[in-house]
Amino acid sequence: MLNQIDAILFDMDGTLVDSMWVWVSVDEDYIKKYNLKVPADFLQKMEGKSFTETAQYYLDVFPSLPHTLEELKKEWYEMALEKYTRDVRMKDGAKDFIRRTHDLGIRLGIATSNDRTLAEKTLEALGISEFFDVVSTSCEVKKGKPAPDVYLEAAKRLGVSPEKCLVFEDVPMGILAGKNAGMKVCAVDDDFSRRQETRKKELADYYIHSYDEIFESAYEVL
Repeated sequence: MLNQIDAILFDMDGTLVDSMWVWVSVDEDYIKKYNLKVPADFLQKMEGKSFTETAQYYLDVFPSLPHTLEELKKEWYEMALEKYTRDVRMKDGAKDFIRRTHDLGIRLGIATSNDRTLAEKTLEALGISEFFDVVSTSCEVKKGKPAPDVYLEAAKRLGVSPEKCLVFEDVPMGILAGKNAGMKVCAVDDDFSRRQETRKKELADYYIHSYDEIFESAYEVL
């Protein structure tokens, strides 16, 4: 998997850290607070959207919300911050994998749909920010996932060509973003996307249940 790879780019939520539950909690609390009636396909249509795109999606679907875009983002940030910095944990084997690949001279980056400050504070709280050369977010590029923009931007900042990058992702829209960028992609098992496992395996080059599998060569080559 790591042959001829100069950079590894990680999605954050559901990929590097077990944090998808944070946004389920935030969504539930927010929907309840404002008594919103959610369409049947509401959550499905949010997959892959950036933090900013998701906030705009809420405002489009619920025009009665008493927020500007920036006010909504600020409220979500405040609702999520403590959970990220106190309760979120890393995926099994992820910290050791990061250390070992860093020691091999492979450059590391984050390419997330999340808010930049939340991402940076999470990395700091987990004690791994020093290993990452770049944090790129979908809010800083033209389009969120499955567009390749955030991965291409991260590779550009690292000075590494896309074909020399390996992406780790947990959902189909993210996997497509990495593939659309011309990169190899390893899908990561996650409770919140397990129902999409077949699709993830169809799209990705590799599949793991734990980062411990990689140096043990137990991952699935698809």
